[in-house]
Amino acid sequence: MRKAITILFFYIFACITYANNKNIPLYLWYNKPATYFEESFPIGNGKLGALVYGGVNTDIIYLNDITFWDGKPVSKEEGKGKYIWIDKIREALFKEDYKLADSLQHHVQGEEAAFFMPLATLYLENTVEGKATNYYRELNLDSSLVKISYTLNNINYSREYFASNPDHLIAVHLKANKPGAITTRIMLTSQVPHHVKAKGNQLTMLGHAVGDEKETTHTCTMLRVQTTGGKTEAADSSIYLTNADEAIIYIVNQTSFNGFDKHPVKEAAPYLERASDDIWHTHNYSYEEFKNHHISDYRKYFSRMNLNLKGQKVNLKFPTDSLLLAYTDNYEQVLKSGEAAYLENLYFQFGRYLLISCSRTPSVPANLQGLWTPHLWSPWRSDYTMNINIEENYWPTEVANLSEMAEPLLGFVQGLAVNGKYTAQNFYGINQGWCAAHNSDIWCKTAPVGGGKDSPMWANWNLGGAWLVNSLWEHYQFTKDKNYLKEIYPLIKGASDFVVGLLIKNPNHPEELITAPSTSPENHYVNDKGYHGTTCYGGTADLAIIKELLLSHISAHKALYPSDKLFETKMKSIYKKLHPYTIGHMGDLNEWYFDWDDYDFQHRHQSHLIGLFPGYNLIMEDCTGSNKGLQQAARRTLEIKGDMSTGWSTGWRINLWARLGDGNHAYKILRNLLTYVSPDNYKGPLTRRSGGTYPNLFDAHPPFQIDGNFGGTAGICEMLVQSHMNEISLLPALPDTWRDGEVKGICARGGYVIDMKWKKGKVTKAKIHSRVANKATIRYNGKTISLNLNKDQDYILK
Repeated sequence: MRKAITILFFYIFACITYANNKNIPLYLWYNKPATYFEESFPIGNGKLGALVYGGVNTDIIYLNDITFWDGKPVSKEEGKGKYIWIDKIREALFKEDYKLADSLQHHVQGEEAAFFMPLATLYLENTVEGKATNYYRELNLDSSLVKISYTLNNINYSREYFASNPDHLIAVHLKANKPGAITTRIMLTSQVPHHVKAKGNQLTMLGHAVGDEKETTHTCTMLRVQTTGGKTEAADSSIYLTNADEAIIYIVNQTSFNGFDKHPVKEAAPYLERASDDIWHTHNYSYEEFKNHHISDYRKYFSRMNLNLKGQKVNLKFPTDSLLLAYTDNYEQVLKSGEAAYLENLYFQFGRYLLISCSRTPSVPANLQGLWTPHLWSPWRSDYTMNINIEENYWPTEVANLSEMAEPLLGFVQGLAVNGKYTAQNFYGINQGWCAAHNSDIWCKTAPVGGGKDSPMWANWNLGGAWLVNSLWEHYQFTKDKNYLKEIYPLIKGASDFVVGLLIKNPNHPEELITAPSTSPENHYVNDKGYHGTTCYGGTADLAIIKELLLSHISAHKALYPSDKLFETKMKSIYKKLHPYTIGHMGDLNEWYFDWDDYDFQHRHQSHLIGLFPGYNLIMEDCTGSNKGLQQAARRTLEIKGDMSTGWSTGWRINLWARLGDGNHAYKILRNLLTYVSPDNYKGPLTRRSGGTYPNLFDAHPPFQIDGNFGGTAGICEMLVQSHMNEISLLPALPDTWRDGEVKGICARGGYVIDMKWKKGKVTKAKIHSRVANKATIRYNGKTISLNLNKDQDYILK
């Protein structure tokens, strides 16, 4: 016991010493195991992931594979002939019969999306009796390692976990400071249909997603145990370790998923052979070599960016959940101590950690829960919700210097474009381009969902593809990679062709173009007759997305075909004919064609502000004078909506306030995002139910949605740097709380990477590195300078 206390003392001393250094360690830590999902640690290699609970007697580890979904490729015939209802809906709308229009929308709905499925559950059961002391659990963001330690019967035990991308595995290392102290049962099971074979030191689990096993995805999970000393026995679904000195567990998995358009059984990937190859690979290197591979691979991304908010301190008196609770209830005290700044930085980097951990599989982007779920039936199917959520997942990729993590999105959108061509024809009668609707899945579903019974407010929205290609365009704006632009241009053009085909003349003003039918995602209106509905025409959210898409299309075409002036003239003409933004009787930006009120003034969605963020067309129109007062109207909209919302919506509002240049209000919303929320199944004195953050820093919608984490990370970047139309603004929305600080590796559109220091709210020094030859205007400290940099050239601002 004395030795354990001594070790703990020196560990605390080392951490406090480190905390006073310039590079404060970034880790989540807790003094007890996780009881709930929202307390567990997520690890992942971009495909294979785990939720580590870290129990003493029983350690639960939920396993996930981002390619493990139910269902199969979508039918090209889905919705065939449904387009005949579009004219009927338009007729009802233009007669102002909104109730009938809402009813008819059900005829333009298709099947539901697939479910993301849990892979397996691993149990490590410690058969040694006794009460543990000195418990410590840590997720280190600098190295992407989970560590657990405790003392039991005067023996110090520890476990270490990581998920390696280069070696396609999860590893767990069990150690003790006394020989022969490890006696553990290792059991593998699953919530989906499966069977497990145990032989020697290996478990092999075969299973398939819920549904007809001849029609859905299959999986092969293999677990191999390597021990020093002791005895190893296998029986049923378990491996029993008796009196081992140490043990290493390697876990690999492969699924039969072979692409969005390949049947998971008839055209299956060779998942059995791949899993066998992966598990044999664990013989090739030592645990330390695998660990070094993993850390080296992870850090080449994570270490690119560093945020140092001056005065931040970490205090080991506060586990992360206690710090989050103190931040919520005693903010002024935590602010004064420097721990508020530390938590904000930790949350920022946690978002980057999550993105690296869940978005590295070609054509399979991060889903609604990223990669991690313990549920057989996850909330909202854990699918791709395309009216904000998948887009928000990728807001930090470029600006937070994780550009490679956006690559899965490209392959996914390419699949959407293939299926979306048939959706455009079958559901809308449009024989040009492609579209995608509200929900999608690994099979790149593009048709509207709802099954003929769900509300049109979300099920019938059809501009998911149009919004997503703007996310692809963002990648080009930050990288200026012409080869990439050539690859995405057909996708942009196809989405643009569809919306041009969707637009019709405004019956009230024939010189204008509008969409009909139209909805504003998940929101309701009350019209001038008192009808509470969802279907309308000329919705602002539609027009904001279409404006952004047309501008992207014009810019992309100009970059590839600079001499084609006729095209630019044609597209600008369409842009100018779009029904304009309008300002309502409350001074806010109208969400609906008419000046109607929202049914809920504080609704979580703010889709009609897409032109403010993540788009830019609203500011552009305001600044050029073509439609003045739009930014003030957007501000008024946010004021009316209020500052409290769900997690992902709060993340979006940080960015919206930052884009308006109001750093203090953006920071206020960030504080709201860092509101402590208790686990969903917790019932006790600390029960908190709201939007915010769970004890393990997962975003609380509630329940958990990962988009809020990514929105928060992007929002912090938006406060520090903004870049549009060849202009870069340094500290455009810096809150007073962050008067002094430093950031390294933040990125700007145009191919720039920026290192910057500031004091008393003013830039004191900045290095602007240009990855490509380019020109830019820099705005900082009330100054404006023009740069013309060569590739890999640096410019120092003083």
